Amino acid sequence: MDATFSDDQRLFAETLRGILDGTCPPEAVRASWDDPVGWVDGLWDTLAATGVLGLTAPGSCDGLGMDEVDLVLLLEELGRAACPEPVAEHAAVAVPLLRDHGSDKLVEEWLGRAATGDAVLTVASPVDELVPAAAQADLILLAADGALHAVPADRLACVEQESVDRSRRLASVDWMPAPDTLLSDDPAVVDRCVDRGAWAAAAQAVGVAQRLLDLTVSYVADREQFGRPVGANQAVKHHCADVAIALEFARPLVHLAAWSLAAGESPEEGGSVAVDASMAKAAASDAVDRACRSALQCHGAIGYTIEYDLQLWLKRGWVLAASWGDARWHRRRIATRLGLSA
Repeated sequence: MDATFSDDQRLFAETLRGILDGTCPPEAVRASWDDPVGWVDGLWDTLAATGVLGLTAPGSCDGLGMDEVDLVLLLEELGRAACPEPVAEHAAVAVPLLRDHGSDKLVEEWLGRAATGDAVLTVASPVDELVPAAAQADLILLAADGALHAVPADRLACVEQESVDRSRRLASVDWMPAPDTLLSDDPAVVDRCVDRGAWAAAAQAVGVAQRLLDLTVSYVADREQFGRPVGANQAVKHHCADVAIALEFARPLVHLAAWSLAAGESPEEGGSVAVDASMAKAAASDAVDRACRSALQCHGAIGYTIEYDLQLWLKRGWVLAASWGDARWHRRRIATRLGLSA
C-alpha cells in the first residue's frame, strides 16, 4: 500500500478548494438555507465540468475512471466548504454502486447522465433511511429486505424531514420495490453501500473538523481578554491540541478506507473494507464532535449566534457525525465483524 498522494491528486484538491472558495463561500451556504432548492447557484454545473461528479464513472460513460483514493481529498474539501449539494452521495456512493452492480439497462440509462451532472443521483442510508436532496434527485438508491434498488424520482413520494443543518435537505420516501428497480439482491451490496456512505461522510467530517480548528485558532489568536490573546491561555491551547490530535488519528483511517474501497476486497474475503470504513467513520465522528464542542467553547457567546458563520460548520459537523451511523454504531459493527461482540 502506498499511503502518499500524487502531485496530480493534490493539485486536483487544491483546484477544487479554489472553486469552492469562489463559488461556495459562507454567505452562499447561508443563502442556501432559505432557498427553495437549497443549492448554491451554478455550483453543480461547475463540479460537473471539472469532472468531480463523474470521477468514479468509467471513461466509456463520460467519467474520469478514477477511484476512491483520487476522491478522498476532494470529499475533505467539500466538507471544508460545507457544500450543500449531495456530491458525496452522488459521486462516492451512487455512481460506483451503479457502475459495479447495475444492469446494462440501468447503466446505459443513468450512468452517463450522472457522470455529466445531467442526472442527480442520491442514496438513502440503510442505517437511518433518510435521503439527502431527495426532492432534487432523478434517481435514488434505496435498500429494502436485504436488496438494493435504484428508483426513479417519478416512482416515489418524498416527505421532507427537519434537519439541524438546513443546507442539507433530508427526506423520507414512500416507495414500492419492483423487479425493474432492483440493482442487486445480494445483502453484501447493501453492506458495501453502508461502507461507501460511512466513508464519504467520514471524509467530509474531517474537512469540517479541520475548518473548525482553523477558525478557532484564528479567533483565539486575535481575540483579547485582560490585555492578551485568549489563545495564550493554557486551557484554550489544550482544546485546540486535542482537536488536532483527534484529526491526526482520524485522517489516516479515512485515507486507509479509501484505499481499501479502491482495492475492492470482497466481504467474503475477510470483510476488511467494512472494518476499515467503520474505523474511519468512528474516528471521524469523534474528531468532528470534539472539534464542534471545542470551537463553541473557545469562541464563547458569539459562537452561539446564528449571525456568526461558525454555526454553519457546527451544524454540518453534528449532522455528519450522526449520519450513516454514529461512532458507537460503527464500533459495534467493528466488534461484530471481528467476532468480539457478545
